[in-house]
Amino acid sequence: MYVAPIDETITLFLDTEKGKDKVVSEKFLNVKEKLVQRTIVDEINENTEYSAIELFPFGENKYNSFDEMLEIIEKECNKKGKKYIYAYDNEPDHTMHDFGPDDERVKELIEIRNNKVEQLCNNLNDSIVIVVADHGHKEVEHIYLKDYPNVMEMLERTTSLEQRAISFKIKEGYREQFIKEFNGNFGKYFKLYSKSEIIESHLFGYGEENELFREAIGDFIAIAENSNKCIITDGDDILRSQHAGYTDDEIYVPLIVIDI
Repeated sequence: MYVAPIDETITLFLDTEKGKDKVVSEKFLNVKEKLVQRTIVDEINENTEYSAIELFPFGENKYNSFDEMLEIIEKECNKKGKKYIYAYDNEPDHTMHDFGPDDERVKELIEIRNNKVEQLCNNLNDSIVIVVADHGHKEVEHIYLKDYPNVMEMLERTTSLEQRAISFKIKEGYREQFIKEFNGNFGKYFKLYSKSEIIESHLFGYGEENELFREAIGDFIAIAENSNKCIITDGDDILRSQHAGYTDDEIYVPLIVIDI
């Protein structure tokens, strides 16, 4: 995401500048609080008599394995009182990115998780377990933007957001030329939306607008529709499978609810 106050494009999970994933951006750490919003966990802990926790495989209080995550969930659920637990597992997403969504390793990971979550549910009482994905996956073919110098020379900065939902910031005076060049080269793979169209459509939701939002989305966002293409620029990870496009594989997700 492009962060205007520091004029850097940041990989938010890592606090690093795009293409420099081993070096934390100190400048970003100074403005990161502008992005932090109150979560449902904050609301529950601060405004109710109940408790809430988050579990992640990264960060300060990370769990070290899927089994440990399930152990923590079971332990917390067996304590007295109502509670909310949000637990994030980075599989099979991680393996899908590397090997594609149809790889046998992915199927094995899903089967393992299915069996272990079933066992967890058997060990719980008076609980509701919700299993849901944050997105789907699509095996992709890569388009390298450096192969299109007529497009590259019109960019004010590097691309951001996603490789199948790409933000472009265009140099002054090149807007109409960019639309023509982009649609001529990529129009059969991507739909190009202007900043005003993105804002008016509420593509990013109906909540209170963050002060960094409008600069972050750039002048245009191109979203992959009915194609498996993604656009790569320097600093992007080259992965076999991606998401954020408009295909059914990406926007439909499983939802499993177990009332125990």
